Amino acid sequence: MAPRIVYGLIRLWFATCRVKVRGDGPLVEFVRAGNTGIAAFWHYSFLFLFHYFRDFPAAVMVSASRDGEYIARLAQLMGHVPVRGSSHRGGVKALRDMIEQLRQGRNSAIVADGSQGPARRAQAGCILMASKSGKPIFPVAWAADRALIFRSWDRTVVPLPFARIVVRVGEPLAVPPAVTSEQVEAYRLELEQRLNRLYEAAWHEVGRGAHDV
Repeated sequence: MAPRIVYGLIRLWFATCRVKVRGDGPLVEFVRAGNTGIAAFWHYSFLFLFHYFRDFPAAVMVSASRDGEYIARLAQLMGHVPVRGSSHRGGVKALRDMIEQLRQGRNSAIVADGSQGPARRAQAGCILMASKSGKPIFPVAWAADRALIFRSWDRTVVPLPFARIVVRVGEPLAVPPAVTSEQVEAYRLELEQRLNRLYEAAWHEVGRGAHDV
């Protein structure tokens, strides 16, 4: 029952927030054209973004840990399809399952810094997904002027009721097929830099500095 109770509270809680979206034009046009892609974001932001993208159901990679079970059930209640695995447990199979979901025409979402971090440092999984599926990556970051910030490794953020939220969407990042290890590292670094630029701009716009300092 816990995930259902939390989901109900989230819907009521987040409905009071004022959300401004920046830079989502390319993403909106992309979706309206019937295309599918990969949303990439930092781990701190997963709870609000799962809710925010509830009208665009996606396959989402969720840790295979015990704690990940609650997150997976929340994701399901929001209309998403959880794929269980991480770089530390079941990661290869989860990556294959995510690629298969993309090939079947489903959107995908992934935390770029993985289930255990380091925070705000992109991992290679997202780049490999994009390369093997042929789908572009849309980096997304958000910030709130009033929020709960937990003492977890990623400093998970939950916006407070009536908070002002800014969501920033970056330009799509296309990754060519059959990338070399050197190319994977170059694209990984590019994604990391794009996400951190969006992150810094979002927190600056709400009048705050980095949430994890």
